[in-house]
Amino acid sequence: MSSSSQASQRIFSLLDENSFVEIGAQVKARSTDFNLKQTETPSDGVVTGYGVIGGKLVYVYAQDASVLGGSVGEMHAKKIAGLYDMALKMGAPVIGLIDSAGLRLQEATDALNAFGEIYRRQVSASGVVPQITAILGSCGGGLALFPTMTDFTFMEEKSGKLFVNSPNVLEGNSKEKCDTSSAAWQGSEAGNVDVVADEQSLYAQIRELVSLLPSNNEDTESFDECADDLNRVCENLDGSVDDPALMLRQISDNGIFFETKRDYAKEMVTGFIKLNGATVGVIANRSVVYDEKGEVAEKFDNVLTAHACNKAADLVSFCDAFEIPVLSLTNVKGFGATKCDERHVAKSAAKLVAALAAATVPKVNVVTGKAYGSAYVVMNSKAIGSDMTFAWPDAEIGTMNAEHAAKIIADGKDSATVADTAAAYEKLQNNVESAAGRGYVDAIISAADTRKYVIGAFEMLYSKREDRPVRKHTTV
Repeated sequence: MSSSSQASQRIFSLLDENSFVEIGAQVKARSTDFNLKQTETPSDGVVTGYGVIGGKLVYVYAQDASVLGGSVGEMHAKKIAGLYDMALKMGAPVIGLIDSAGLRLQEATDALNAFGEIYRRQVSASGVVPQITAILGSCGGGLALFPTMTDFTFMEEKSGKLFVNSPNVLEGNSKEKCDTSSAAWQGSEAGNVDVVADEQSLYAQIRELVSLLPSNNEDTESFDECADDLNRVCENLDGSVDDPALMLRQISDNGIFFETKRDYAKEMVTGFIKLNGATVGVIANRSVVYDEKGEVAEKFDNVLTAHACNKAADLVSFCDAFEIPVLSLTNVKGFGATKCDERHVAKSAAKLVAALAAATVPKVNVVTGKAYGSAYVVMNSKAIGSDMTFAWPDAEIGTMNAEHAAKIIADGKDSATVADTAAAYEKLQNNVESAAGRGYVDAIISAADTRKYVIGAFEMLYSKREDRPVRKHTTV
């Protein structure tokens, strides 16, 4: 067992009771420059080992800020790298609890090489075993790459600090003006953080996420017994069409929904639900956020922004790497129309298209509202590889809003002609039955039956196999 350091206590709080086994407790720093004494570096500032979460094997490291600020040196990194090597052999997730002053200056190039050794292990593990990071203290400079190269990042709401450059060295900025290292900023503006909460809540949510994920990219046994009715009717599901976070909880087994990147690009909802005991990744367009009282807290346009596309693409890529099916809920009118979006949205939308088109896992799309133009195509349409597409009866699929189309088609005509043209366009082009008639929609279903149809589709697609051209990876 480990010592009673704060790092050890954090691991105990995260893992199942009495399950932690420490590895490398006797490791100490080798460098003696600047009077660095081995007696001052117990465990070289990081506690490493393994244990279980909900009976599932995981490997964990926790930096010890009481030892040289938890700074990363040669042996510190060697312990973490060794943990990654073992996790890859065993096919188990790696969880890092970060609280560190960063690079150990007393070890100079040895410390720089140490960063590189960990980076390389993280890249090797990417797409093979899930990687999760919790930032519980400082995480700055080159250390900031540790969480950003992992799959999911949790951050303590007050003590957590994530930065490459501290706020005060940014030209025209200060910590008081805009704390770019704070959990709030990293979660909502940078999009580097999935969950912001107090430390104890973070442990509970990490445990929840681990329970939803496979242990590795070849784990096909991650199923739970489903006690929820597979044919359960979800009454008034269409009432939450604008906030799919509510909708997803209704269709999921027992209301399970783990939302990722919660504070970033809220116009796109991403996360994981359970359907018939299996984990399913979800991406969904959102135009309204409701608070706990059911009142509107935030509103957005039904558009794909650059940030939303990147957020969704990351989730899809993770799901494809770990054989997790993907469900999309489409309700989008077009692309974001701001200067920021114009700078980035074309490339970001291309990234989402590439992620969906390249994904070979089962993919199901449900058109719940408007589905206009190229933005509809980007949102997991049949054209880019959706295996099954459903639509609600009131959904609209077409190039654009009927009134806008009529003004173009009947340009220069009187208002009555424009109105007639809009009505005809609505009936001929935007009607969901028109899309179904051309095979772009497989079935028109009632909103209340969404759970039943989506579960049935994924059951049918369980044995899906799809060959692709031989290549190392796409370049989009």
